[in-house]
Amino acid sequence: MSSDKIKMKILIPVLLATFVMSFADLVGTGVDELKQTANVSGYILQLIPFVALIWFFLLSVPVGIWQDKVGKKRALVVGVAVTTVGLFIPVLGNTFTVILFAFALMGIGNTIIQVSANPLLMDIVPADKASSFLSLSQFFKSIGSMIGPFVAAMGGKWLANLLGDHSEGSWRYGLYLFGIVSVISAVWLASVKVDETRSEDSNRATFSSCFKLLGNGYVFMMVMGIFLVVGIDVAMNSNIGTFLEQKIGIDAETAKYGKSMYFFAKMIGTFVGAILLTRLAARGFLIGSSIVAIGALAALAFTSEATSAWVIIFIVSLGVSNIFPLIFSITVGKMPERANEISGLMMMAISGGAIIPFIVGLAMDAWLPGGIIVLVICAVYLLYLGLATKENKVSA
Repeated sequence: MSSDKIKMKILIPVLLATFVMSFADLVGTGVDELKQTANVSGYILQLIPFVALIWFFLLSVPVGIWQDKVGKKRALVVGVAVTTVGLFIPVLGNTFTVILFAFALMGIGNTIIQVSANPLLMDIVPADKASSFLSLSQFFKSIGSMIGPFVAAMGGKWLANLLGDHSEGSWRYGLYLFGIVSVISAVWLASVKVDETRSEDSNRATFSSCFKLLGNGYVFMMVMGIFLVVGIDVAMNSNIGTFLEQKIGIDAETAKYGKSMYFFAKMIGTFVGAILLTRLAARGFLIGSSIVAIGALAALAFTSEATSAWVIIFIVSLGVSNIFPLIFSITVGKMPERANEISGLMMMAISGGAIIPFIVGLAMDAWLPGGIIVLVICAVYLLYLGLATKENKVSA
Protein backbone atom coordinates (compact mmCIF):
# COMPACT_ATOMS: atom_id res chain seq x y z
CA MET A 1 0.00 0.00 0.00
CA SER A 2 1.60 3.22 -1.10
CA SER A 3 -0.28 5.53 1.26
CA ASP A 4 -0.19 5.49 5.05
CA LYS A 5 -3.94 6.10 5.09
CA ILE A 6 -5.99 3.04 6.03
CA LYS A 7 -9.58 2.79 4.83
CA MET A 8 -11.54 1.42 7.78
CA LYS A 9 -14.50 0.46 5.56
CA ILE A 10 -12.15 -2.04 3.88
CA LEU A 11 -10.07 -3.02 6.90
CA ILE A 12 -13.03 -3.99 9.12
CA PRO A 13 -14.63 -6.57 6.79
CA VAL A 14 -11.20 -8.10 6.13
CA LEU A 15 -10.60 -8.38 9.89
CA LEU A 16 -14.08 -9.89 10.29
CA ALA A 17 -13.07 -12.54 7.75
CA THR A 18 -10.08 -13.39 9.97
CA PHE A 19 -12.57 -13.80 12.82
CA VAL A 20 -14.42 -16.34 10.66
CA MET A 21 -11.05 -18.06 10.22
CA SER A 22 -11.20 -18.98 13.92
CA PHE A 23 -14.27 -21.17 13.56
CA ALA A 24 -12.17 -24.09 12.35
CA ASP A 25 -10.50 -24.06 15.78
CA LEU A 26 -13.69 -25.66 17.09
CA VAL A 27 -12.07 -28.95 16.09
CA GLY A 28 -10.98 -29.30 19.72
CA THR A 29 -14.57 -28.88 20.87
CA GLY A 30 -15.69 -31.41 18.27
CA VAL A 31 -13.18 -33.94 19.63
CA ASP A 32 -14.23 -33.33 23.25
CA GLU A 33 -17.96 -33.53 22.54
CA LEU A 34 -17.83 -36.65 20.37
CA LYS A 35 -15.59 -38.30 22.96
CA GLN A 36 -18.66 -38.27 25.21
CA THR A 37 -21.19 -39.57 22.66
CA ALA A 38 -19.49 -41.32 19.74
CA ASN A 39 -18.38 -44.92 20.11
CA VAL A 40 -14.91 -44.38 18.62
CA SER A 41 -11.43 -44.35 20.16
CA GLY A 42 -9.60 -41.18 21.09
CA TYR A 43 -7.03 -41.88 18.39
CA ILE A 44 -9.72 -42.08 15.69
CA LEU A 45 -11.23 -38.82 16.97
CA GLN A 46 -7.98 -37.12 15.90
CA LEU A 47 -9.33 -37.55 12.36
CA ILE A 48 -11.42 -34.43 13.08
CA PRO A 49 -8.42 -32.04 13.23
CA PHE A 50 -6.84 -34.09 10.42
CA VAL A 51 -9.70 -33.54 7.94
CA ALA A 52 -9.95 -29.88 8.98
CA LEU A 53 -6.27 -29.18 8.34
CA ILE A 54 -5.03 -31.58 5.66
CA TRP A 55 -6.59 -29.26 3.05
CA PHE A 56 -3.85 -26.76 3.77
CA PHE A 57 -1.41 -29.30 2.35
CA LEU A 58 -3.61 -30.27 -0.61
CA LEU A 59 -5.17 -26.95 -1.64
CA SER A 60 -2.99 -24.04 -0.52
CA VAL A 61 -0.76 -23.87 -3.58
CA PRO A 62 -3.66 -24.37 -6.07
CA VAL A 63 -5.62 -21.66 -4.20
CA GLY A 64 -2.60 -19.32 -4.32
CA ILE A 65 -2.39 -19.81 -8.09
CA TRP A 66 -6.16 -19.42 -8.52
CA GLN A 67 -6.33 -16.23 -6.45
CA ASP A 68 -3.49 -14.79 -8.53
CA LYS A 69 -5.96 -14.96 -11.43
CA VAL A 70 -9.26 -14.00 -9.77
CA GLY A 71 -8.00 -11.65 -7.04
CA LYS A 72 -7.52 -11.96 -3.30
CA LYS A 73 -10.84 -10.40 -2.29
CA ARG A 74 -12.91 -12.69 -4.50
CA ALA A 75 -11.01 -15.72 -3.20
CA LEU A 76 -11.61 -14.55 0.38
CA VAL A 77 -15.37 -14.26 -0.20
CA VAL A 78 -15.45 -17.81 -1.58
CA GLY A 79 -13.52 -19.09 1.44
CA VAL A 80 -15.97 -17.51 3.88
CA ALA A 81 -18.91 -18.93 1.89
CA VAL A 82 -17.53 -22.50 1.99
CA THR A 83 -16.91 -22.15 5.73
CA THR A 84 -20.54 -21.08 6.15
CA VAL A 85 -21.80 -24.25 4.47
CA GLY A 86 -19.63 -26.36 6.77
CA LEU A 87 -21.00 -24.63 9.85
CA PHE A 88 -24.57 -25.58 8.92
CA ILE A 89 -23.84 -29.20 7.88
CA PRO A 90 -24.27 -30.53 11.48
CA VAL A 91 -28.01 -29.89 11.16
CA LEU A 92 -27.90 -33.40 9.64
CA GLY A 93 -26.98 -34.95 12.99
CA ASN A 94 -24.43 -35.41 15.77
CA THR A 95 -22.77 -38.49 14.28
CA PHE A 96 -19.03 -38.87 13.78
CA THR A 97 -19.47 -39.00 9.99
CA VAL A 98 -21.53 -35.78 9.82
CA ILE A 99 -19.16 -33.86 12.09
CA LEU A 100 -16.18 -35.14 10.11
CA PHE A 101 -17.76 -33.87 6.87
CA ALA A 102 -18.63 -30.52 8.48
CA PHE A 103 -15.07 -29.91 9.65
CA ALA A 104 -13.72 -31.02 6.27
CA LEU A 105 -15.76 -28.25 4.61
CA MET A 106 -14.71 -25.76 7.30
CA GLY A 107 -11.13 -26.81 6.64
CA ILE A 108 -11.47 -26.18 2.90
CA GLY A 109 -13.03 -22.76 3.54
CA ASN A 110 -10.40 -21.95 6.14
CA THR A 111 -7.62 -22.85 3.72
CA ILE A 112 -8.94 -20.39 1.15
CA ILE A 113 -9.40 -17.69 3.81
CA GLN A 114 -5.88 -18.10 5.18
CA VAL A 115 -4.26 -18.04 1.73
CA SER A 116 -6.11 -14.88 0.68
CA ALA A 117 -6.66 -12.87 3.88
CA ASN A 118 -3.04 -12.32 4.91
CA PRO A 119 -1.72 -10.97 1.56
CA LEU A 120 -4.94 -8.94 1.10
CA LEU A 121 -4.41 -7.36 4.52
CA MET A 122 -0.82 -6.50 3.54
CA ASP A 123 -2.24 -4.76 0.45
CA ILE A 124 -4.43 -2.40 2.50
CA VAL A 125 -2.06 -1.38 5.31
CA PRO A 126 1.29 0.48 5.21
CA ALA A 127 4.22 -1.85 4.52
CA ASP A 128 6.06 -0.85 7.70
CA LYS A 129 2.99 -1.78 9.78
CA ALA A 130 2.44 -5.21 8.18
CA SER A 131 3.66 -7.31 11.16
CA SER A 132 1.56 -5.24 13.54
CA PHE A 133 -1.64 -5.59 11.50
CA LEU A 134 -1.07 -9.29 10.90
CA SER A 135 -0.82 -9.72 14.66
CA LEU A 136 -4.01 -7.65 15.00
CA SER A 137 -5.76 -10.02 12.59
CA GLN A 138 -4.58 -12.94 14.72
CA PHE A 139 -6.07 -11.10 17.71
CA PHE A 140 -9.48 -11.16 16.03
CA LYS A 141 -8.97 -14.82 15.18
CA SER A 142 -8.04 -15.53 18.80
CA ILE A 143 -11.26 -13.93 20.05
CA GLY A 144 -13.24 -16.45 18.03
CA SER A 145 -11.00 -19.32 19.11
CA MET A 146 -11.41 -18.36 22.77
CA ILE A 147 -15.18 -17.89 22.82
CA GLY A 148 -15.88 -20.85 20.53
CA PRO A 149 -16.05 -23.54 23.26
CA PHE A 150 -18.32 -21.32 25.41
CA VAL A 151 -20.61 -20.49 22.51
CA ALA A 152 -20.82 -24.18 21.66
CA ALA A 153 -21.43 -25.26 25.26
CA MET A 154 -23.75 -22.48 26.45
CA GLY A 155 -25.02 -20.64 23.39
CA GLY A 156 -25.59 -23.93 21.60
CA LYS A 157 -27.54 -25.37 24.51
CA TRP A 158 -29.61 -22.19 24.84
CA LEU A 159 -30.53 -22.18 21.15
CA ALA A 160 -31.29 -25.92 21.15
CA ASN A 161 -33.65 -25.51 24.12
CA LEU A 162 -35.25 -22.48 22.49
CA LEU A 163 -35.99 -24.57 19.40
CA GLY A 164 -37.20 -27.54 21.46
CA ASP A 165 -34.30 -29.88 20.62
CA HIS A 166 -33.33 -31.77 23.80
CA SER A 167 -31.29 -34.50 22.10
CA GLU A 168 -27.53 -35.04 22.47
CA GLY A 169 -25.27 -32.70 20.55
CA SER A 170 -26.73 -29.32 21.51
CA TRP A 171 -23.21 -27.90 21.03
CA ARG A 172 -23.86 -27.98 17.26
CA TYR A 173 -26.26 -25.05 17.60
CA GLY A 174 -23.27 -22.91 18.50
CA LEU A 175 -21.95 -23.65 15.02
CA TYR A 176 -25.18 -22.28 13.54
CA LEU A 177 -24.69 -19.02 15.46
CA PHE A 178 -21.21 -18.74 13.97
CA GLY A 179 -22.73 -19.58 10.58
CA ILE A 180 -24.86 -16.44 10.78
CA VAL A 181 -21.70 -14.38 11.44
CA SER A 182 -20.09 -16.00 8.38
CA VAL A 183 -23.03 -15.03 6.17
CA ILE A 184 -22.71 -11.39 7.34
CA SER A 185 -18.95 -11.48 6.71
CA ALA A 186 -19.31 -12.81 3.15
CA VAL A 187 -21.97 -10.26 2.18
CA TRP A 188 -20.09 -7.32 3.73
CA LEU A 189 -16.78 -8.25 2.12
CA ALA A 190 -18.38 -8.78 -1.29
CA SER A 191 -19.88 -5.26 -1.13
CA VAL A 192 -16.61 -3.33 -0.70
CA LYS A 193 -14.15 -2.39 -3.44
CA VAL A 194 -10.50 -3.17 -2.75
CA ASP A 195 -7.57 -1.87 -4.80
CA GLU A 196 -5.29 -4.86 -4.47
CA THR A 197 -1.92 -5.59 -6.06
CA ARG A 198 -2.11 -7.95 -9.03
CA SER A 199 0.67 -9.85 -10.77
CA GLU A 200 1.54 -9.03 -14.34
CA ASP A 201 0.36 -11.66 -16.84
CA SER A 202 3.99 -12.57 -17.51
CA ASN A 203 4.64 -13.08 -13.80
CA ARG A 204 1.58 -15.15 -12.82
CA ALA A 205 2.06 -17.80 -10.15
CA THR A 206 2.26 -21.40 -11.38
CA PHE A 207 2.78 -24.77 -9.70
CA SER A 208 6.33 -24.72 -10.96
CA SER A 209 7.09 -21.21 -9.66
CA CYS A 210 5.55 -22.04 -6.26
CA PHE A 211 7.43 -25.24 -5.61
CA LYS A 212 10.63 -23.87 -7.10
CA LEU A 213 10.60 -21.37 -4.23
CA LEU A 214 11.11 -24.28 -1.83
CA GLY A 215 14.57 -24.57 -3.34
CA ASN A 216 15.32 -21.22 -1.72
CA GLY A 217 16.82 -22.10 1.67
CA TYR A 218 15.35 -19.03 3.31
CA VAL A 219 11.81 -19.75 2.12
CA PHE A 220 12.05 -23.45 2.97
CA MET A 221 13.12 -22.72 6.55
CA MET A 222 10.33 -20.21 7.04
CA VAL A 223 7.73 -22.59 5.61
CA MET A 224 8.89 -25.27 8.06
CA GLY A 225 8.52 -22.70 10.84
CA ILE A 226 4.83 -22.29 9.92
CA PHE A 227 4.43 -26.09 9.83
CA LEU A 228 5.73 -26.41 13.39
CA VAL A 229 4.11 -23.39 15.05
CA VAL A 230 0.67 -24.37 13.72
CA GLY A 231 1.41 -27.92 14.89
CA ILE A 232 2.00 -26.56 18.41
CA ASP A 233 -1.24 -24.55 18.26
CA VAL A 234 -3.47 -27.40 17.13
CA ALA A 235 -1.80 -30.00 19.34
CA MET A 236 -2.42 -27.79 22.37
CA ASN A 237 -6.02 -27.27 21.23
CA SER A 238 -6.83 -30.95 20.68
CA ASN A 239 -4.68 -32.62 23.36
CA ILE A 240 -4.46 -30.25 26.32
CA GLY A 241 -7.78 -31.44 27.78
CA THR A 242 -6.51 -35.04 27.85
CA PHE A 243 -3.22 -33.90 29.40
CA LEU A 244 -4.96 -31.93 32.17
CA GLU A 245 -7.34 -34.79 32.88
CA GLN A 246 -4.90 -37.69 32.88
CA LYS A 247 -1.69 -36.13 34.20
CA ILE A 248 -2.95 -33.36 36.49
CA GLY A 249 -6.15 -35.12 37.60
CA ILE A 250 -8.54 -32.31 36.62
CA ASP A 251 -12.10 -33.52 35.99
CA ALA A 252 -13.06 -33.99 32.33
CA GLU A 253 -15.62 -31.15 32.21
CA THR A 254 -13.16 -28.58 33.60
CA ALA A 255 -10.26 -29.89 31.50
CA LYS A 256 -12.23 -29.06 28.35
CA TYR A 257 -11.62 -25.38 29.05
CA GLY A 258 -7.85 -25.78 28.85
CA LYS A 259 -8.17 -24.74 25.22
CA SER A 260 -10.14 -21.63 26.23
CA MET A 261 -7.34 -20.61 28.59
CA TYR A 262 -4.88 -21.15 25.74
CA PHE A 263 -6.87 -19.02 23.30
CA PHE A 264 -7.58 -16.34 25.92
CA ALA A 265 -3.84 -15.92 26.36
CA LYS A 266 -3.38 -15.94 22.60
CA MET A 267 -5.93 -13.15 22.29
CA ILE A 268 -3.97 -11.06 24.80
CA GLY A 269 -0.64 -11.97 23.21
CA THR A 270 -1.66 -10.98 19.69
CA PHE A 271 -3.20 -7.70 20.90
CA VAL A 272 -0.06 -6.77 22.84
CA GLY A 273 2.05 -7.99 19.93
CA ALA A 274 0.19 -5.73 17.49
CA ILE A 275 1.14 -2.76 19.68
CA LEU A 276 4.75 -3.79 20.37
CA LEU A 277 5.48 -4.58 16.74
CA THR A 278 4.90 -0.95 15.83
CA ARG A 279 8.10 -0.28 17.79
CA LEU A 280 10.13 -3.51 17.94
CA ALA A 281 12.03 -5.42 15.25
CA ALA A 282 10.23 -8.53 14.03
CA ARG A 283 13.29 -10.79 14.25
CA GLY A 284 14.03 -9.92 17.89
CA PHE A 285 10.38 -10.46 18.76
CA LEU A 286 10.52 -13.91 17.11
CA ILE A 287 13.57 -14.91 19.15
CA GLY A 288 12.06 -13.70 22.43
CA SER A 289 8.73 -15.41 21.74
CA SER A 290 10.46 -18.71 20.97
CA ILE A 291 12.47 -18.62 24.21
CA VAL A 292 9.29 -18.05 26.24
CA ALA A 293 7.56 -20.95 24.45
CA ILE A 294 10.45 -23.35 25.03
CA GLY A 295 10.67 -22.59 28.75
CA ALA A 296 6.93 -22.81 29.35
CA LEU A 297 6.47 -26.05 27.37
CA ALA A 298 9.36 -27.68 29.23
CA ALA A 299 7.75 -26.69 32.54
CA LEU A 300 4.36 -27.99 31.42
CA ALA A 301 5.78 -31.42 30.60
CA PHE A 302 6.74 -32.03 34.21
CA THR A 303 4.28 -30.04 36.32
CA SER A 304 1.81 -32.01 38.41
CA GLU A 305 -0.04 -29.17 40.14
CA ALA A 306 -3.30 -27.82 38.70
CA THR A 307 -2.79 -24.08 39.27
CA SER A 308 0.72 -24.24 37.85
CA ALA A 309 -0.57 -26.09 34.78
CA TRP A 310 -3.18 -23.41 34.02
CA VAL A 311 -0.59 -20.62 34.41
CA ILE A 312 1.93 -22.44 32.23
CA ILE A 313 -0.65 -23.03 29.48
CA PHE A 314 -1.28 -19.28 29.53
CA ILE A 315 2.46 -18.55 29.17
CA VAL A 316 2.90 -21.12 26.36
CA SER A 317 0.18 -19.36 24.40
CA LEU A 318 1.73 -15.93 24.99
CA GLY A 319 4.99 -17.31 23.62
CA VAL A 320 3.63 -18.70 20.36
CA SER A 321 0.82 -16.19 19.74
CA ASN A 322 2.73 -13.89 17.37
CA ILE A 323 5.09 -16.35 15.70
CA PHE A 324 2.80 -17.11 12.73
CA PRO A 325 2.34 -13.46 11.65
CA LEU A 326 6.02 -12.75 12.35
CA ILE A 327 7.24 -15.51 10.06
CA PHE A 328 4.72 -14.57 7.36
CA SER A 329 5.46 -10.84 7.37
CA ILE A 330 9.25 -11.32 7.54
CA THR A 331 9.19 -13.66 4.54
CA VAL A 332 6.75 -11.71 2.35
CA GLY A 333 8.54 -8.48 3.29
CA LYS A 334 11.77 -9.95 1.90
CA MET A 335 10.11 -11.12 -1.35
CA PRO A 336 6.92 -9.03 -1.84
CA GLU A 337 6.75 -9.79 -5.55
CA ARG A 338 6.21 -13.48 -4.71
CA ALA A 339 3.49 -12.86 -2.10
CA ASN A 340 0.86 -15.17 -3.64
CA GLU A 341 3.31 -18.05 -4.05
CA ILE A 342 4.77 -17.62 -0.55
CA SER A 343 1.27 -17.39 0.91
CA GLY A 344 0.29 -20.63 -0.83
CA LEU A 345 3.38 -22.44 0.44
CA MET A 346 3.00 -21.14 3.98
CA MET A 347 -0.66 -22.01 4.13
CA MET A 348 0.22 -25.47 2.81
CA ALA A 349 2.50 -25.71 5.85
CA ILE A 350 -0.54 -25.23 8.12
CA SER A 351 -0.99 -28.96 7.47
CA GLY A 352 1.43 -29.24 10.38
CA GLY A 353 -1.74 -28.90 12.41
CA ALA A 354 -2.89 -32.21 10.91
CA ILE A 355 0.41 -34.06 11.46
CA ILE A 356 1.89 -32.80 14.75
CA PRO A 357 -1.22 -33.59 16.90
CA PHE A 358 -1.06 -37.22 15.73
CA ILE A 359 2.59 -37.42 16.76
CA VAL A 360 1.79 -35.73 20.07
CA GLY A 361 -1.15 -38.10 20.66
CA LEU A 362 1.02 -41.17 20.00
CA ALA A 363 3.77 -39.82 22.27
CA MET A 364 1.24 -39.15 25.05
CA ASP A 365 -0.06 -42.72 24.74
CA ALA A 366 3.47 -44.00 25.33
CA TRP A 367 4.36 -41.48 28.07
CA LEU A 368 2.09 -38.56 29.02
CA PRO A 369 4.81 -35.85 29.18
CA GLY A 370 6.23 -37.20 25.92
CA GLY A 371 3.66 -35.32 23.84
CA ILE A 372 4.72 -32.01 25.38
CA ILE A 373 8.38 -32.87 24.77
CA VAL A 374 7.53 -33.16 21.06
CA LEU A 375 6.24 -29.59 21.23
CA VAL A 376 9.42 -28.43 23.00
CA ILE A 377 11.43 -29.75 20.06
CA CYS A 378 9.17 -27.82 17.66
CA ALA A 379 9.72 -24.62 19.66
CA VAL A 380 13.50 -25.11 19.65
CA TYR A 381 13.39 -25.06 15.85
CA LEU A 382 11.49 -21.76 15.94
CA LEU A 383 14.28 -20.26 18.07
CA TYR A 384 16.84 -21.57 15.59
CA LEU A 385 14.81 -19.96 12.81
CA GLY A 386 14.97 -16.55 14.48
CA LEU A 387 18.72 -16.86 15.09
CA ALA A 388 19.54 -18.23 11.63
CA THR A 389 17.75 -15.46 9.75
CA LYS A 390 19.99 -12.76 11.23
CA GLU A 391 20.79 -10.18 8.55
CA ASN A 392 19.19 -12.49 5.97
CA LYS A 393 22.23 -14.75 6.12
CA VAL A 394 20.37 -17.89 5.07
CA SER A 395 21.41 -18.44 1.48
CA ALA A 396 19.07 -19.08 -1.41
